[in-house]
Amino acid sequence: MGLRTILFPEHQRSGAKIIDFSGWEMPLHYGSQIKEHGAVRTGAGVFDVSHMTVVDVQGADANSYLRYLLANDVNKLNELGKALYTAMLNHEGKVMDDLIVYLRSDGYRLVVNCATREKDLRWMADQVGKFDVELKERDSCAMIAVQGPEAFDRVRTAVSPAQAELIDRLKPFQGLEAENWFIARTGYTGEKGLEIILPGENVSAFWVDLVASGVKPIGLGARDTLRLEAGMNLYGNDMDETTSPLEANMGATVAWRPEARQFIGRQALTAERATGVNRKLVGLVMESRGVMRRHQPVVHRDRKIGEITSGAYSPTLGYSIALARIERTERKALQVEIRNVLHSVRMVKTPFVRNGKKVYRD
Repeated sequence: MGLRTILFPEHQRSGAKIIDFSGWEMPLHYGSQIKEHGAVRTGAGVFDVSHMTVVDVQGADANSYLRYLLANDVNKLNELGKALYTAMLNHEGKVMDDLIVYLRSDGYRLVVNCATREKDLRWMADQVGKFDVELKERDSCAMIAVQGPEAFDRVRTAVSPAQAELIDRLKPFQGLEAENWFIARTGYTGEKGLEIILPGENVSAFWVDLVASGVKPIGLGARDTLRLEAGMNLYGNDMDETTSPLEANMGATVAWRPEARQFIGRQALTAERATGVNRKLVGLVMESRGVMRRHQPVVHRDRKIGEITSGAYSPTLGYSIALARIERTERKALQVEIRNVLHSVRMVKTPFVRNGKKVYRD
């Protein structure tokens, strides 16, 4: 038996198909992945993301420690609750994990991936050195995401007046606390939404109230197609410890200035930047029949130049989309090999979908 979140009984009661996800027993869907995807694009859906790892960084050197640990610069966080997307690199400049860090009144809060939990916690502890910091994993907390155009209205009906007032004043990519709940205007779907970290003893009742108000439970299947439509990377697919952020379309998450800031991996990444990368992560669309999947070859003039890192049928667009890592040279006339048959595809600028609308361009 794998690990289970506190919401596991609710998933069972809702008839979820349970699968193993990085050692966790998690819902793949509750009957129809396509309907769940559509619910988030047109209404509101709730995701159990309690398998994610929450770590608070506190102490006199918390700022200095994170400026060394992370490729992006937490000095950009000049307002309470402000969030920053970043990568944590190894000394070779490769991506150990991607994460979000929030500025809190007593330090910082990091949310990292469940699949990399043990590795991340060990790496973070190893880098403490002489820094006066304390790392606190908040494993007694639960975390859910409510996403979609109706998300704010639905959540307001299920929270206290103080929490509802906080939601009204949240700015995009900001997380603040009210009555021991941490509520952030962030998400992984390309839709308006909230991610909420709350005490484990409160989450089941909150989940039930949300579902009763019309919010649809959403499984991992729809979560993946939603994030792919939004052009968002998935760790382990689109980047990992063999990939630099420059090869993963994450260059904007590296803060090069001030030049005096020495973060882990900077030297290797600076050298790579100077010589130029040989691979790039791009978006692909295939409007003919068929579905692009991970590891399928990308071909140009009968020569493999890369492969799909994430691919799926897009319920919003009605055809297949993918992220692929290919040789950097700009190319047209690309094809993807699916079951020994070559299919023509177009390279596009992501995201594919925002707020339920097609937005990609060639």
